[in-house]
Amino acid sequence: MALLHPTLKIKPREGKRARAGSPWLFSNEIVVDAEIKRLDPGAAVNIVLDDGVPLGTAIFNPRTLIAARIVDRTPDLALDAAFFAERLRRADALRARLFATPFYRVVHAEADGLPGLVVDRYGDVICVQMGATGMDTRTDDIVTAIREVFAPRSIVLRNDFHGRTMEGLTSETKLAFGPEPAEITFQENGATFICDPMTGQKTGWFYDQRANRAFAARFAKGRSVLDVFSHAGGFALAGLAAGASEAMCIDASEKALTLAGRAAEASGFADRLNLRKADAFEAMEDMAAQGVTFGVVISDPPAFAKSRKDIEPAARAYRKMARLAAGVVEPGGILVLGSCSHHIDPERFHAECAAGIHLARRPARLLRSAGADADHPVHPHLPETAYLKALTFALD
Repeated sequence: MALLHPTLKIKPREGKRARAGSPWLFSNEIVVDAEIKRLDPGAAVNIVLDDGVPLGTAIFNPRTLIAARIVDRTPDLALDAAFFAERLRRADALRARLFATPFYRVVHAEADGLPGLVVDRYGDVICVQMGATGMDTRTDDIVTAIREVFAPRSIVLRNDFHGRTMEGLTSETKLAFGPEPAEITFQENGATFICDPMTGQKTGWFYDQRANRAFAARFAKGRSVLDVFSHAGGFALAGLAAGASEAMCIDASEKALTLAGRAAEASGFADRLNLRKADAFEAMEDMAAQGVTFGVVISDPPAFAKSRKDIEPAARAYRKMARLAAGVVEPGGILVLGSCSHHIDPERFHAECAAGIHLARRPARLLRSAGADADHPVHPHLPETAYLKALTFALD
């Protein structure tokens, strides 16, 4: 019986991680023969070990370091609209058990068996990011499956992020289905938020920090809150909803601060929220010099390390961030430090934060070390996909 997909062989004594369960195969682990060289980026292939034992169906890109991403341990699987619909239903069923309303990440790439694919749900608006060529070339099937499973009003392709360039893909944002969605209003952690699925960061909102925002808010009652690198005010408004006396958002984006202000108005917190457009480090230095402190301080910046070459500069930046943020926490206060740089592993992030707090001469206790919320699961054999780190300290 003829195979549906061409065969991609793993070199002898290679593919140790893939044998153990990892969905990734690197370019130096595979046999590149004449047939493989003729394949288009994104082609589906059957992975086999050097002894011929099948390892499953994968998407292949000859131009990238991660050459093959295993989709399923079943060989010769058809990657069509029916396949994507089944994976979407399975992923959404899990989230529906976690969240009462349809505002969450539906698909988190490899962890949901769809490598390189991210799907965020904002009620009847679906936002999609494709970070692998094998998903991008199947856009039509993915859109068909989303329409079948969710019957959305609009589907937005937010393919405007840096990671696509490594796959040889262009950067773009466009509608795949339906009318262009307006801003979306939704509830989280007792507050009302506003996001823009067409132009907001990521797909419009950061669902990954939802649980960490809720945990930080537990310390906010009767205290002041400082939300540094605030984006649209997720931590600040969660704190206000929990009874914070006042909160301040600091961000370099006027648009993000405007959304935070409008969300505060919709939540009834406008009289307790201050907005400051500024460089975060400069603002914290300025406040420390003036002796300004807060009961709860959160510093959750964009990724400082976008590639491996950025690791050391990023580590120094996280240490500085921790030092400056610790300097504006009142005695007995709470400090939350975040990193979404997957190139900085949890141990290194912890070490740099601890060093920064020490440089600020602040005795500290680590209360909680966490990652992303449950709608952002981690593949058990891809620890490097545990990108988000959130450390909560009590400072004396």
